[in-house]
Amino acid sequence: MLRVFLMLAAFFGFTGVALGAFAAHGLKGRLTEQYLAIFHTGVTYQLVHTLALFGVALLATHLPGRLVTWAGVCFAVGIVLFSGSLYVLTMTGISKLGIITPFGGLAFLAGWLCLGLAAWRLS
Repeated sequence: MLRVFLMLAAFFGFTGVALGAFAAHGLKGRLTEQYLAIFHTGVTYQLVHTLALFGVALLATHLPGRLVTWAGVCFAVGIVLFSGSLYVLTMTGISKLGIITPFGGLAFLAGWLCLGLAAWRLS
């Protein structure tokens, strides 16, 4: 899982920085302040959880197990659902896409819970 999680972290890190720059330079004046703030929230959560995914990749080499693996999977799914839905919402204006966002948030929470449980089980 090390390679998979590191590649996902690299991909999400690259796209997070690119989307942040795109929002700052390409979307200013094209989106309302409210939509820019929503887009920025997506970028922030993507980059924070990219670092978490990177940490999980490194942790998985020293603490193998299902909980650490599930933490990484949940972080990746959370980025796609949470940040992805916010990006699509701001670019299309389809407000019904906002129903997907909480599922991404739940995936983030599940990832942190798995990480916490893995730490709890350490002797």
